[in-house]
Amino acid sequence: MRFNLKDAALAAVFSSFFASTQAITRVTRSGRYLYNEDGSRFYIKGIAYQEQGAVVQSDDNSFGEPSTFIDPLALPDACSRDLPFLQQLNVNTIRVYSVNSSLNHDACMSTFSSAGIYAIIDLALPLNGSIDRVTPSWTTSLLDQYIATIDVFSKYDNVLAFNVGNEVVVQNGTAVSPYVKAAARDVKAYLKSKSSSVLVGYTAINGPSQFRDPLANYLSCDPSNTNSDSTAIDLFGLNDYSWCGNSSFEAAYANTFSEFAGYNVAAYLSEFGCITDPPRLWTEVDSIFSSEMSPVWSGGVAFSYFPASSVQGQFGMVNISPDGSAVTTSDDFDRLKAHYDQASGPNSPSEGSSTNNYPSCPAANSSFVASTTLPPTPNESACDCLESTLSCRFQPATSNYSAIVGELLDTACSFVGQKGGTCSDIGGDGQAGVYGRLSGCDPTIKLSFAMSTFYQFSNRNPQACSFAGNGTINPSAPTDTSAANAAASSCFSNVAATFVPSAPASTGGISSTGSSTSSSSPKSNNNGTASLIGSSAFLGMIAMTLVSIASAMWTFA
Repeated sequence: MRFNLKDAALAAVFSSFFASTQAITRVTRSGRYLYNEDGSRFYIKGIAYQEQGAVVQSDDNSFGEPSTFIDPLALPDACSRDLPFLQQLNVNTIRVYSVNSSLNHDACMSTFSSAGIYAIIDLALPLNGSIDRVTPSWTTSLLDQYIATIDVFSKYDNVLAFNVGNEVVVQNGTAVSPYVKAAARDVKAYLKSKSSSVLVGYTAINGPSQFRDPLANYLSCDPSNTNSDSTAIDLFGLNDYSWCGNSSFEAAYANTFSEFAGYNVAAYLSEFGCITDPPRLWTEVDSIFSSEMSPVWSGGVAFSYFPASSVQGQFGMVNISPDGSAVTTSDDFDRLKAHYDQASGPNSPSEGSSTNNYPSCPAANSSFVASTTLPPTPNESACDCLESTLSCRFQPATSNYSAIVGELLDTACSFVGQKGGTCSDIGGDGQAGVYGRLSGCDPTIKLSFAMSTFYQFSNRNPQACSFAGNGTINPSAPTDTSAANAAASSCFSNVAATFVPSAPASTGGISSTGSSTSSSSPKSNNNGTASLIGSSAFLGMIAMTLVSIASAMWTFA
């Protein structure tokens, strides 16, 4: 079926007019279930809604990570064009993988709110805005980016949840989990400070239960054993493609259902729609919203509205004309519509019968090694204070410096090691639960610290601060080593502190590529593993984390 932009705009106007007589209701969590304001169960009947960004295939991009993104909530004409089709599918939720906080989202969010459609928004961005699974960190730059997005979307009444990560933790990389949990802690504290009831979520890759189940329990547990929700997520999403073709509950979902039977927060299938046994029949929808699964699961998100390529094949339920004005639906769309039309989910248990509880955290083992000691809240004022005391500061010779930060970190830490020092203060270890004093600082400040350390080791030889013209001597820095150490230590008087974050002085929009339409990705398999400071920066970050974390001393001399 083909539908043009004029038809879509007219339909959207009428839809918004009739829907605007009743504001969208607030959805809250009680225990492991979601509820509408009238106390009825709320089920996520969703679809992934984001065009795929540019994917550059390479050996270090096995997940097919996009390097750009298109923010679908900043395109009013497209939202109006697509609304009639989302309504035909009878969806109540869209999942958006990345947004550009510098753009205006009023029209799209209003369009969807008037139509009773909520948004689950991932806070990550590709390339320089996500927790990296190889060299993880939870930093001031990431926290500021997350807060900027939260601030932009806090005025809308149809934001259901903010996801702090997507598929960051994998089977052989569970030591990154404390960084994800720290992000959830700080985002949750910030939302509470704004009296926001928006849920905090995480979406996980499916895999062996030996790591998947402990991860889910870890993200919803309370390390303090006081039944506190301060570090727990509210909404756990599982990207699950186990139902292929005309499968069955017993074959596809029964084991997962039983393993989550006692889970304490709301859970849903954050992606579903297997393509390896075509055509997609969408018979899993009947099971997801059945009495068999409703005791544990609160719906799901079909993948994907827009075309999206993957190593397994092509996803997508519509095609957009080259000029962006017309939508053509597929048989995939029609089959999903038929099943979503019949999906509602049992209205039980009642809201009053479900209570919140946060159990103790699972013990680390060989399959899940994450520590329950989390990274501290990134402290921008402390990092800025430290930067002012550093004797050799990073001042790049080019505006496009992300590609050289990693190489310079590699070089600086290598030089420091040759002098008998360490870069332990800028690293972290999620398995041991030990984090350097600067582990939460911006990568450029970490680099300035490493450069200053080498400069001090080299008896303040001006050439030791050159770093190919990217270093500048700070004339205001203390010249005496002991004074430098004292000044730096005073900046971080409590290195393990957690506190309620505040918005940065300027929360200007963050765009990973500088384009008004660039933002993260749907299906790459993962939006949480892009490098924080650009792909070329991996070398330095890896070198940094390989340095021993045992030392807690400042290494200026």
